[in-house]
Amino acid sequence: MNTRVWLVGCAALLVSACGDMQSISQSPSDDFFTELPEGVLAIAAKNQDLTSVRIDPADGCYVYRYVGPVETTFLPLRADNGRPICSRPAVT
Repeated sequence: MNTRVWLVGCAALLVSACGDMQSISQSPSDDFFTELPEGVLAIAAKNQDLTSVRIDPADGCYVYRYVGPVETTFLPLRADNGRPICSRPAVT
């Protein structure tokens, strides 16, 4: 009897682990800018993809989607001088 209870419990656990992981890993703020502010366009470095830019809610800085050969990730949007472009001042 104990064996059956363990088998049913393990089976339920395994089935629940096969859920849709994509909905868990997506952040709620995947909204990209349709048009960037002129100030950001003026200071952004030229080697970045400005078609998929959003603001990171953790620090308030602009990030852009980088599609690399292995993975797609978000990188900080940088100015020509190498500093990140942020929408609010850094807390010190």
